[in-house]
Amino acid sequence: MAVPNKRPNFLIIVADDLGYTDLSPFGGEIHTPNLDKLATQNGVRLTDFHTASACSPTRSMLLSGTDNHIAGLGQMAEFAIRHNKLRDQPGYEGYLNDKVVALPEILQDDGYFTFISGKWHLGLKRPYWPIRRGFARSWCLLPGAGNHFKYVVKDSNGNQIPFLPNLYVEDDKQLNADEDLPDDFYSTVTFTDKAIEFIDSTPKEQPFFGLLTYTAPHWPYQAPQERIAKYKGIYDLGPEDLRKKRLQRALDLGIIGENVKPHPITTLRKDWKDLTPEEKEIELKIVQTYAAMVEILDENIGRIIDHLKAKDELDNTFILFMSDNGAEGMIMEALPLSNQRITSFVDEFYDNSLENIGNFNSFTFYGDQWAQAATAPHSMYKFWATEGAIVCPLIVHYPPLLKSQNQQGKILKEFTTVMDILPTVLDIAGVDHPGQEYQGRKVAIPRGKSWKNYLSGESPLVHDENTVTGWELFGQQAIRKGHFKAVYIPKPFGPEKWQLFNIIEDPGETNDLAETKADILQELTNHWAVYAAETGLIELGPDIFDVEKFPYDDPKNEPIFRTIKD
Repeated sequence: MAVPNKRPNFLIIVADDLGYTDLSPFGGEIHTPNLDKLATQNGVRLTDFHTASACSPTRSMLLSGTDNHIAGLGQMAEFAIRHNKLRDQPGYEGYLNDKVVALPEILQDDGYFTFISGKWHLGLKRPYWPIRRGFARSWCLLPGAGNHFKYVVKDSNGNQIPFLPNLYVEDDKQLNADEDLPDDFYSTVTFTDKAIEFIDSTPKEQPFFGLLTYTAPHWPYQAPQERIAKYKGIYDLGPEDLRKKRLQRALDLGIIGENVKPHPITTLRKDWKDLTPEEKEIELKIVQTYAAMVEILDENIGRIIDHLKAKDELDNTFILFMSDNGAEGMIMEALPLSNQRITSFVDEFYDNSLENIGNFNSFTFYGDQWAQAATAPHSMYKFWATEGAIVCPLIVHYPPLLKSQNQQGKILKEFTTVMDILPTVLDIAGVDHPGQEYQGRKVAIPRGKSWKNYLSGESPLVHDENTVTGWELFGQQAIRKGHFKAVYIPKPFGPEKWQLFNIIEDPGETNDLAETKADILQELTNHWAVYAAETGLIELGPDIFDVEKFPYDDPKNEPIFRTIKD
């Protein structure tokens, strides 16, 4: 039984590379009844929620309440450590740095029992483990991705291959994947098991703050064959058909507006109609596996919900579900040297035959066309500065707040960001941020704002028209104020000039207003200069891909993507 008048619990659930319309409450066909119930009965859906364009930067923003360039993930560590201009620079440490105070640190100091189960991706070395950043308990995969079944990939000498290492930790102990992972390990199930274990270990008089950070549905796509078979036939007409159906369902649900013009699909691959029957079979099995992973994700979230309900803690727990960035379109395919490394690794250690796709020793991912079926109506996918990478599905369930103005089931469409989560949690918990100093060191003030009054219906918005928000990763830049967003995408992925979009009227970023509203563009680029100075970001010019010795020097200046015509 719940303790009377106990302070609220918090459970932040993060999916990995989940698409905007994958879930049924956002327009998807994947079987997700638990998230649907969480969203539509006693919860709300936020449809203009923004993250960073990739995993670890988003996580740094979530835990710090400020920009990733301040928090230590100005660039993904995997990239920054190999780039001469970024290596060892402030804000590019590759771990959650000491210039910020982490949300679990603040809550632990104020009497909360804190835990994390799942992906960390905020520092591999012991000083940066979760146990050192305010989590009383942790069971984590340290790097950004891993096999979902138990499969320790080793070379001929018996050493783990560094490409996808099984680096797990429990509290202050590094685990031996061979010995410590259960034989029936499946990431989504095991992470849920550990989260339930940590909830049950919460001292009776204490509230908890938990972070449940799944690695699903991040590649490699792996799931039990019987689950994959449930989706046979669903995707047979290809990604363009899936995209149209999802857009219609999203429209019917009220997730998107009637006059929205979706961004056209652009691709590096062959059109669906040009694939051979054998190629289509492979593609379909891959997407079915992805769908199975999302269904299993939902099922395990249902286990958590049922467990909280059985403990009479469900209504006293603020539950937030989100994706860490847009769907994965595997932009690495556009980088020939990276693609060559991935392909050779997969060919040597995995079996991607049709029958084996989804098994523990398969390594597949879907491509850019399927990703754009998931991110529509927005433009592109993970790693971009466009909306397809940074607009993500978000659900909040907390009856004590939502019932006050009969908010349950509503769709909330105002602009919000992942930096707002820390202020929101602190506000609801009744805990103050320490300000500019924490444990004798200077720390950043959060840039986010609390959602408390917005969620309750007492305020119509979180950020007013004067709020300026910026994004930058991989040399792609964006700055937003009010209805307008300026985007700069360097070659070969974009025009290498600032573009301007009315992001409210044109969320697909299809109508460039740079010439017709030059004054607004100038204002936004001025704001960009301030944002860059305030956050300490390092702007990367033509040398953005010098780590790859990027081989695109096309005298014809032709784009590397083709547009598929509707």
